[in-house]
Amino acid sequence: MEWIIVSLASLFAGFVDAIVGGGGLVLVPALFAVYPSAVPATLLGTNKSGSIWGTSFAAWKYAKRVQFRWRTLVPAIAAAFVGSMLGAWALTQISADFLRKALPFILLAVLVYTLARKDMGQNNQPIANPHKEIALGMLIGLLIGFYDGFFGPGTGSFLVFAFVRILGFDFLNASANAKLLNIATNFAALLLLGWKGHIWWHLAIPLALSNIIGSFLGTAMALRYGSGFVRWMFIAVVTVLIARSAWDGFFS
Repeated sequence: MEWIIVSLASLFAGFVDAIVGGGGLVLVPALFAVYPSAVPATLLGTNKSGSIWGTSFAAWKYAKRVQFRWRTLVPAIAAAFVGSMLGAWALTQISADFLRKALPFILLAVLVYTLARKDMGQNNQPIANPHKEIALGMLIGLLIGFYDGFFGPGTGSFLVFAFVRILGFDFLNASANAKLLNIATNFAALLLLGWKGHIWWHLAIPLALSNIIGSFLGTAMALRYGSGFVRWMFIAVVTVLIARSAWDGFFS
């Protein structure tokens, strides 16, 4: 019965993550609720064993319709991989409890800024200076990669916001390009947490299959309805993430 519950959560997480990220705040709480006595690092690692497949599928689907900026993405992916590896190592050494309390306030700031800037993410206008774009992309990858390896929930949404606000992408292109960094961060954390024995491999297959199904549905909707739809989904998801993370951080 437990694997059915978390598989359904993984399906919904894949749907949300394919559009705007944030699937971790669907699946991770489900894992903690179903397996309350498990080591947190194990549940976070098991989450990534499923979510990486949905994210990879979404990236493959987006690649058919959206242009990836490889010049910026390749060094950013490398930085994200390193950052996530460092974050996953830090997770095995220290507690991430302080981030549980900080996360809703960070997400609230992201939401307020997005609502205030109604034109943000409507037009795709990447930075003209290639060196600046590459440097900023690497910084985004390193910092958010560390966060993903160390804690994780909301990573996809943070990547989308950073690509829109800092790199000048529209929401659809930001969601598509950010997927590749998210794959790198998930893979790095998966390697280290797997090596440390913090993954339940018996759950990996049902979580992965469910996540891919959800990702298929989410990607199809994003491509059909475009950047405006992705923006409103981003606002809706971040709003839910604020409530969910506030509950987890202060009331659970």
